[in-house]
Formats: sequence, C-alpha cells, structure tokens
Amino acid sequence: MSGIHRRGALAALSTIAFTGCTGITQRYSNAETRINTLRKGDLEAGGLAFLTPSTVTGQEEDRQTLALLFTEALSRARPDLPLVPLPVVLSAVNRAKLIDDYQQMYANYRLTGVFDSDILERVARATGARYLAQLKLARFEQGAKGRFGMFGLNVTQTQFASMRLFLQIWDSADGSVAWEGIDELSYSFETTRESEVTLRLAAQEAAKVLGARLP
Repeated sequence: MSGIHRRGALAALSTIAFTGCTGITQRYSNAETRINTLRKGDLEAGGLAFLTPSTVTGQEEDRQTLALLFTEALSRARPDLPLVPLPVVLSAVNRAKLIDDYQQMYANYRLTGVFDSDILERVARATGARYLAQLKLARFEQGAKGRFGMFGLNVTQTQFASMRLFLQIWDSADGSVAWEGIDELSYSFETTRESEVTLRLAAQEAAKVLGARLP
C-alpha cells in the first residue's frame, strides 16, 4: 500500500472511530416464572414493597442501586402497581423500631432461604403493603472485546453484560412465596465509544421482562 493510500485508510479509520457510532444491539432473555398463590388484581389491591436485595459475594454495595433501578423500571412498565421503594421501606422499618427484627430476619434467611412469618408481617404492616418483593442478584458480569483492527487499531468493540436475577414475592398474610421468577439476561452492542453495558441497563431490561409476567 502506498503512503498516500495508507494515510487515507488511517484517516478513514480515524473518522469511523471518532464518530462514536453504535452498531446493532443484541439482547437475549431467558425468563421463567411460577405463580403459586398470586392472582390478577392481588398486587393492585395489596401493594408491593421492596425489601433489601441479596447479592453474590463482592457485589453487596450494588444492593440498593439494584433495588432503585429495578423499582423505577418496574413502575414505568407496570404503572398499575402501587410500589413501595426500598428507601421508604427502610424508613418505615426504622420508625417502627424493627431494625433488630429486620436484621434477624435476613440472618435467618441466609441460612434457611425463608423469611420469618411474624417479622415479615410486622414489616409489611409498617410499610402499608401486603406483598413484599425480594431481589437476588446471582450474577452480573460486564466487559468488552475488540471486534476489528487495522494497523494495530481496535476500531470497534463489543460491549457486553450478563445478569442472572431472581425475584420473589412474599405474602405477609401467611408467610408464603406467592410468586417467583428468574431472568437470565445477555446484552451486547458494538460501539466505537468508551461506553459499557451498565447495571442500570441490565436491571431495567430485567424489570421489563419480569414485570410483564406479573399477574
């Protein structure tokens, strides 16, 4: 390749790189849900409050962020549902002096996978919602792969993320799991920009998928 053509190719690649274009987005969702006792109209009548999410080791600091993002997205996807966000729940628990009970409930849950029905009922009464939602972030991974290079330049990258998210809805009236679902989500897009598939985007997508399956 002549010097002129080489410079021309490099200029073209630079132009592509600095346009910041984003390619085709690929999204894959594998959701499964199970209805135990929850029926259509129950959530609208009883309300749904969000408890502190559980996460895999190393992502504990993402718990409140996950709850916020998921609740915001679910409220847009299902405006018919009266939702009580996590900060409101925590404030209600604190006002009702249930901090020790709340902590003990989670300590037992980590060992047994079951929320104590008596404490669950007191927490629900403090929030004003019959049903309590618990998110469990089992996996969240994100990264990038170079997609095209010339003369040592990576022109585009594939940004990707994968998430496995569980949602359980507990009925405080009898301490049972009224509904549960899981979404395994993969999301990727090609881009020339310094961007990534964020937890916000993955949580919003999961909320849309699972929200559409709620009664």
